[in-house]
Amino acid sequence: MTLATQMRPEHWHDGDAPAFWPVFPITFGLFWLAVLGGAFYLVRRRMATAATTAAAAADPLGKARSILAERFARGEIDEDEYHMRMSALRNGG
Repeated sequence: MTLATQMRPEHWHDGDAPAFWPVFPITFGLFWLAVLGGAFYLVRRRMATAATTAAAAADPLGKARSILAERFARGEIDEDEYHMRMSALRNGG
């Protein structure tokens, strides 16, 4: 047998492709699906955060309640003052 005859592709694995060949295209496709899914998730998350921020900016009473709750949590105001100011916000808003 000559070298050219030995190098012909049909002599490799008796002309059959390896059994694991479908793994590579499937893995490649799953990789790109994961990349696109991750990008979609990040875009949706950023849009949701922007919408939440815009809604909070549009609601000044909600922002005031949030600040009041933060001050109470930090200990800057006591419970009586917190309830007094919260009722003032409820009655005034």
